[in-house]
Amino acid sequence: QGAGYFNDGGRYDPATDTWTAMSIAGPPAPRSSHTTVWTGSEMIVWGGFNGGSVDTGGRYNPATDSWTALAPTGLLTGRSGHSAVWTGSEMIVWGGDDGGPLNDGARFNPAAGTWTATTTSLAPRPRMNHAAVWTGSQMIVWGGDDGSNLVSTGGRYNPVTNSWTVTSNTGVPAARELPAAVWTGNEMIIWGGFRTGFLNTGGRYNPVSNTWTAMTTTGVPTGRSLYHPAIWTGTEMIVWGGFNFSYLNSGGRYDPAADQWTAAGSGTAPSVRAYHTAVWTGSEMIVWGGYHADVSGSYPQNDGGRYDPAANTWRAVTTTGAPAARSSHTAVWTGTEMIVWGGQDAGGFTLNNGGRYYPAGNNWTAVITSGTATARYWHTSVWTGTRMVVWGGYNDSGEVNTGGRYDPAGSGSWSTVTTSNAPAGRYHHTAVWTGSRMIVWGGGQGAGIELNDGGSYDPATNIWTDVTTLGAPAARYSHTAVWSGSEMIVWGGGDEISGGTIPIDSGRRYDPASDSWKSLSTAGAPPARLNHTALWTGSEMIVLGGNTGSAAPGQRALASAARYDPLSDSWSGVSSGGAPPARTLHTAVWTGSEMIVWGGFSAYGAFLNDTWSYTPGGRVMYLYQRP
Repeated sequence: QGAGYFNDGGRYDPATDTWTAMSIAGPPAPRSSHTTVWTGSEMIVWGGFNGGSVDTGGRYNPATDSWTALAPTGLLTGRSGHSAVWTGSEMIVWGGDDGGPLNDGARFNPAAGTWTATTTSLAPRPRMNHAAVWTGSQMIVWGGDDGSNLVSTGGRYNPVTNSWTVTSNTGVPAARELPAAVWTGNEMIIWGGFRTGFLNTGGRYNPVSNTWTAMTTTGVPTGRSLYHPAIWTGTEMIVWGGFNFSYLNSGGRYDPAADQWTAAGSGTAPSVRAYHTAVWTGSEMIVWGGYHADVSGSYPQNDGGRYDPAANTWRAVTTTGAPAARSSHTAVWTGTEMIVWGGQDAGGFTLNNGGRYYPAGNNWTAVITSGTATARYWHTSVWTGTRMVVWGGYNDSGEVNTGGRYDPAGSGSWSTVTTSNAPAGRYHHTAVWTGSRMIVWGGGQGAGIELNDGGSYDPATNIWTDVTTLGAPAARYSHTAVWSGSEMIVWGGGDEISGGTIPIDSGRRYDPASDSWKSLSTAGAPPARLNHTALWTGSEMIVLGGNTGSAAPGQRALASAARYDPLSDSWSGVSSGGAPPARTLHTAVWTGSEMIVWGGFSAYGAFLNDTWSYTPGGRVMYLYQRP
């Protein structure tokens, strides 16, 4: 990996539902916007971009798990936004962008290891971000961007005669770039793409008659672009995902024989979001609230879902009687109910109310507001076994050092958390429950002010005790903390400076019995990050995801993970084969045997609602996503 570009990958076996990492010995240099084709025995990668256009590639043989380098062709300049098709014996590369659109190409024969130029005589005008398919005898290219305008023209290339034929412009779909395309056996189907907006139209091209046929728009999926995949099943084209001001998790199936669209499945997983909460009930993960954005605006949610990993199914959490929509709230699990409290609503108002959700009856009960803690968000909450303790956070007056203890017994009641000897107000801090005390640590107090102190709170006596700063970790916010049974382990976070945030890749361990800090090895630690998740498995801390604090999109979200063993003070890796895509501001829960990860922001700043599970020493597995 370099500057955000990758050169690793994995092989997925659907028969066993397992991933195998690909060899990292001799792969092509990291890149994006490249092309790949499958020859029947090898995957060939070529071209792309990694800060500049790339004119190299590689051939990967999965049988031997080995790479063979592809040197520069001597015929083509490096490029991205090009197309590549496999003919059965050759890979044909054509068009693309190298500081401007191109209309040249070349054919690579892997058996001979040779390249042959494609003629430019009668070739379509230069372009990039076009579509291309192989018919069995010809390559058809269509659409794209010529550098000044989007085009609706194309051409058919015959490698046997090394010649081009112009495709008809009669009845052609509107000009566009980045459409999806499939070959049905007798037609090329073009759909979607971008033209001053995201398109949900398309057309079918028959090369024998050189004619276009329009596609119905009845029941068509939402318009989209940006590399939305399309596959041909033998009878239908299936499109899914893509981009339409936000990344999509929907799609449709198109039957050209009937000229008919069918929605691509349904489900009850929550909609895409971040800044939500998740709790583990012992058999289900409950996700609720959070923040969602789409073409209609940005707004908090008051819905959710219950995920059963045993059945790999989602069920909706009722909105009847649910608290107002919110984000940046907290949630705890009591053993029978989930309690959510605080946060911000759709108008940006700070909240001091909440609700209790009973999954057994799929119903909500309000949290009493009499005597409640003051409104806040970015606070922490812990469950003591009998009460929810809320502390710290931010409200309209700034950071707070107040809190409340909520007892759900009966109709519920609140009592205050003393401010006597309490730590200074803060937000984006952490809190752990030791079994008898709540320990809060770190956090921020505004731009450029981070803390490395904390406090230990006994809810039975309503008394605070200082946490020593001697040997404490460096000040930070948006870090994580877990309780190991005898220590609080702090790791990661950010240090805000003028113009940005410096991510942290260090931490320490706090022993409340001796009020002392211990070292935490940095050897083998994952890259620096903040807004990640950390879980305690019973013997290890698992860290996953987060971001680097860099500028959008996704604040350079991370996909990497690692396991920390405090007994040996050592880090070990988590297999990247099949790991979830990069994300930040997601949630993760520990079931007792596996970690379940849900939602968050992607590396591209899109909201996610996919579900993954990880078993230490086992495999990472994609579980579920709402179609």
